Amino acid sequence: MSDLDALLALTPTGNGQFRAEVPDGWQQGRGAFGGLVIALLVRAAATVAADPTRPLRSLGAELCGPTQPGPADIFVDALRTGTGVTTLAVRLVQAGEVQAHAVAVHARTRDPGLQWTELRPPEFAAPSGLPLGTPEEAPVFAQHCEFRPVHAPLFTGGDEARAEGWFRFKRPPSVRDAAYLAMLCDGWWPAAFSRLTSPRPTATLTYTFQPLADVAQLDPAQPVYHRARAVAMRAGYSVEFRELWSPAGSCWRSTSRRSR
Repeated sequence: MSDLDALLALTPTGNGQFRAEVPDGWQQGRGAFGGLVIALLVRAAATVAADPTRPLRSLGAELCGPTQPGPADIFVDALRTGTGVTTLAVRLVQAGEVQAHAVAVHARTRDPGLQWTELRPPEFAAPSGLPLGTPEEAPVFAQHCEFRPVHAPLFTGGDEARAEGWFRFKRPPSVRDAAYLAMLCDGWWPAAFSRLTSPRPTATLTYTFQPLADVAQLDPAQPVYHRARAVAMRAGYSVEFRELWSPAGSCWRSTSRRSR
């Protein structure tokens, strides 16, 4: 079992109820890495949906507070199950407080022949230099990751907030699912860091996720190409769009609002 297999394991405790164990060593500031928290919500929702013909199509999440190392209870409620769409509400609770919640939409394929994208894949440039280690200011969870920047200047006071490069977890899971993709989408540092001149505390507050390609096409052992841009910042909050690309050209996308 890899680190991530154990990390995303859920223990059923009742109807639509699960227990997760959040380990020490995966922190991002005051709480756990946001991608891990979101992945637990995604995994719990998928377990309750329990229908391979209705994969996750969209997820909207808010990280209300810092999830701490230790046990966490996850509750899933079916808001509605229709003829083609299942909508689920998920919340993660610690010490009687909701630390994260999400609405997950699982839906069947409407028309397999109706598909297109105006997203253009990157040129998949080679990484610059050796794998990036863990900088002194990096969050604790970064020790489990490998970053190979292509264009990702840090704290240079630049005129664009953009980040590109190859990314992977050092010990990927054996299961390729939406929960793992959600973690990958949140793994890279904020694109806004290229506009700043010094490190600042940051956290993901809101997060949306759209799996636009079949997760089965992803090889967990291989890095994905991360492309991100922060399009605006006001009052210390930024909006960032992220794309993950497989070398074969498959794309997954997320949007996040972060505090600075």
